[in-house]
Amino acid sequence: MTESNGSIEQQRAAMPDWEKRFRAPRVSLPDWAEDAPHRALFVSNATGTYELYAWDRGTGQQRQVTNRANGTTDGVLSPDGEWIWWFDDKDGDEFGIWRRQRFTAPKSTDAVDGDAGLDADADADADAGDGDGDGVTEADAPAAPGLEPSYPGGLAIGRDGRTAVVGRSTDEDGSTIHVVRLGEEPVEIYRHRESAGVGDLSHDGSLIAVEHTEHGDAMHSALRVLRPDGSTVTELDDTKGGTVELGLEVLGFAPVDGDTRLLIGHQRRGRWEPLVWDVATGEETDLALDLPGDVAAEWYPDGSALLIAHSFEARSDLWRYDLASRELVQVPTPQGTVSGATARPDGTVEYLWSSAAEPSVVRSTTGEIVLDPPGLKSPGSVPVEDVWVEGPGGRVHALIQKPAGTTGPLPTVFDIHGGPTWHDSDSFAAGPAAWVDHGYAVVRINYRGSTGYGREWTDALKHRVGLIELEDIAAVREWAVTSGLADPARLILTGGSWGGYLTLLGLGTQPDAWTLGIAAVPVADYVTAYHDEMEALKAMDRTLLGGTPEEVPERFEASSPLTYVDAVKAPVYISAGVNDPRCPIRQIDNYVARLTARSAIHEVYRYDAGHGSLVVDERIKQVKLELDFATRHLPQ
Repeated sequence: MTESNGSIEQQRAAMPDWEKRFRAPRVSLPDWAEDAPHRALFVSNATGTYELYAWDRGTGQQRQVTNRANGTTDGVLSPDGEWIWWFDDKDGDEFGIWRRQRFTAPKSTDAVDGDAGLDADADADADAGDGDGDGVTEADAPAAPGLEPSYPGGLAIGRDGRTAVVGRSTDEDGSTIHVVRLGEEPVEIYRHRESAGVGDLSHDGSLIAVEHTEHGDAMHSALRVLRPDGSTVTELDDTKGGTVELGLEVLGFAPVDGDTRLLIGHQRRGRWEPLVWDVATGEETDLALDLPGDVAAEWYPDGSALLIAHSFEARSDLWRYDLASRELVQVPTPQGTVSGATARPDGTVEYLWSSAAEPSVVRSTTGEIVLDPPGLKSPGSVPVEDVWVEGPGGRVHALIQKPAGTTGPLPTVFDIHGGPTWHDSDSFAAGPAAWVDHGYAVVRINYRGSTGYGREWTDALKHRVGLIELEDIAAVREWAVTSGLADPARLILTGGSWGGYLTLLGLGTQPDAWTLGIAAVPVADYVTAYHDEMEALKAMDRTLLGGTPEEVPERFEASSPLTYVDAVKAPVYISAGVNDPRCPIRQIDNYVARLTARSAIHEVYRYDAGHGSLVVDERIKQVKLELDFATRHLPQ
């Protein structure tokens, strides 16, 4: 062992487990090229920043594709495996253009073998950098010349790699969709003020599926199928003009040339389920799967079967559904959460799996680990316990973690998920595990608005936005205290994004319930946030609250943390990205100014990125600051 390697090993040995969980190299589920399945694209934090990597599975070679200061995670591999498209924004603001480079290494760089390419200790070199830190080289040409920067609105690439369908969103134009052909000017085929995006491009390139919300309900999309010239083939709308709250989503065209079947998701029975819609004949094949909870699906590569992803009560599993026999067979996976899965041409299934106690890993139904990055391994954590609490809108599901061998009452962190249409699950998360390592119990709550518990639960938070979620959180808080788990004098309310919003709103509307609050990238002043945020989120807010701040001012006022800021008693810690288009910095500054005006205890940390950070060192710094704030302000 060299002195350098020895020094690295000593540093690792001295590193606390919570930090190892953030630093350990992780990988996403690899996306593979439809017509070149040996070529794949994945995301890893191996160099300390989340970036895109190309992987030739035939040779084992891996190559870092992007190398930007704030990281890169949005990338698409063309079906022929020749091109990698990646989204280039500025400092995490999500506003930019698509670039592309060849799958094989640019001449200025050399491909590296699989181990070196993912070694967190290896030199990050200049794999996709030109020396100015933006990670753009001559090899990274604009993929769609003629399209101005925008927020991304979906992307589908044709099988030849020379044609693509690009979705865009801007404040000025609303949503637009363009067909882009190499060497030609982009052709606009769709435009509307409301949110819309590219769903998929058919296998032969003759059909384009679009998700849109022209009816004005941003939570429930309708579908339209277009030809490349922009003419309409057919439509499907379960919203009945916006009067019925049912949504549709595109899951993908059949992967067979000339096949006009489109796999979609629907909510007709009060949950997400798949069906097969033949867009040429209008025939709908309802699968009617006997599985509780939400169900999604994707095609097997020959189009004869579906890979079913089933999510229920914070856990998930996989099934194979044969379209001819209608036989449903479970695909064996460990208990926990499958956060992504894909069926390979040989019939095997690869999936990204984790549990609260075990770190994520890319597995195969062959029993093998598909992609195991070398270097530092992440320590595990403690498993979750399920708790169901009666709330004002029905039973609320909470996930509990606490240090092994401890009994209450414990200092307790209520870690509130973002979204709001998302959910916490039995999956590995370094943030909650860090709190557990420091002696805290962690409570995560799937409040009304969360997914995985039926459409009514998800849609319940309209108009009384924020206040409904806090009713569920209050019910779980009461259980945690009366059960003896949580020390009522040491309760932390925390969360990021929508969870940060609920933190600030909870501190103001429930000022005696919480000892301190830690809010990351929150909505703090709802009216200002609405005016400054990206257009797609404005549409979501109009749906949630029933209009704009000018149309329903009383609802925005009732749901805004700024309304209650003078009632806040607990110390407040806020972190914010200065380039955040989702929870913009100006509205946070407005809230902080009100805290400052009355000398309320608070601290603010601003960092140079957008809605969160893809840089491991930055994320660790933020966690350290949060832990330190709790240590200094929580009673001992």
